[in-house]
Amino acid sequence: MSEPIGRRERKKAQTRQALSDAAVRLFVERGYDQVGVKDVADAADVAVTTLFKHFPSKEALVFDLDDDIEATLVAAVRDRTPGQSIPTALREHILRRREHMLRRAVTDMRTAGFLRMVEDTPALRDYARRMWQRHETALAHAIAEDIGAPADDTACTALARFALEAADLVHRHTNPQQAAHTIFALLERGWAADHPTG
Repeated sequence: MSEPIGRRERKKAQTRQALSDAAVRLFVERGYDQVGVKDVADAADVAVTTLFKHFPSKEALVFDLDDDIEATLVAAVRDRTPGQSIPTALREHILRRREHMLRRAVTDMRTAGFLRMVEDTPALRDYARRMWQRHETALAHAIAEDIGAPADDTACTALARFALEAADLVHRHTNPQQAAHTIFALLERGWAADHPTG
C-alpha cells in the first residue's frame, strides 16, 4: 500500500531540514573544509545517497532557502507600493535583506557563525553569489510582466542582472546605504528614460 502523498512530502521536508541543520551546525563548529558529506549524513542519521537526493552538492547543504529568496525578489516587484519605481523597490529589498541578516547575526550566535563561515570560505562565497544571480530569469520575467513587456525583453533582463549584481557591491561597500543609493540612482535614471511608469 502506498504512503499518502502529504505524509511522504512531510517526511522528505523533515529529512531535508535535518540534513541542512546538521550541515550548518557541523560546518560552523568544525569549519566547512573539515566536514565531509558523510559526516553530515551520519549526523542526520541518513545514508549519503539520501543526502544527494536532497542536495546536489556539499555547498547546497549550506543554502537551503533558494526558493524563498526567489519568491521575495519577485514579490519586491509585484507587491511594491503604488507609484514606487521598480529600481527603488529592488534597492529597498536589497537593503532590507542585508539589514535582516545583520540583525539576526547580532541576536543569534549561530547566524553570526554562519555568515562568518560563508565570508571566510571562498567556495561558499562563490556559491552564494552564483545562487543569488540564478534568480535573474525569474526577476526579469516579473519585471516584464509588471510593465507588459515580452518575457525576453532585454531591458528587463538587464535591470534584473544589474540589480542582482548591485547587491554584491552594496554588501562589500564600507557604506552600504550610500552605495545602494548611488547604484540604484544610476539604474533609476536609465530605467525611467525608457519606462517612465515602471
